[in-house]
Amino acid sequence: MRKKVFICSPFRGDMEGNARKAAVYCRMACEKGCLPIAPHLLFPQFLNEGIEAERQLGISMGMELLLDCEEVWVFGEATEGMQAEIAFAMEQGKKIRFMEGGCEDEDGNGAYQRDGE
Repeated sequence: MRKKVFICSPFRGDMEGNARKAAVYCRMACEKGCLPIAPHLLFPQFLNEGIEAERQLGISMGMELLLDCEEVWVFGEATEGMQAEIAFAMEQGKKIRFMEGGCEDEDGNGAYQRDGE
């Protein structure tokens, strides 16, 4: 069974550009044998990011998916939504990997990790 990793990356602002980047991060996770979970690529297909209640619903459902993941991979500078996901992951004791430069991994190519407390 593949290790499930939660892809935590910016979305708001340049949504189109950030979605493309998130897709690259998901592909990288696949190439490393993982199953990427990226709610910010799925939920905007049917929830309106511009309506705060729907945005919060998407974040909440994303947190539920995060519970099923073994790790959280963080890409880019943490936005408000990302900070909430990271804090939740830490509360749940999830391993968090901060992927410096976008696509490095835990093999010593720029990523650092912190176990949730």
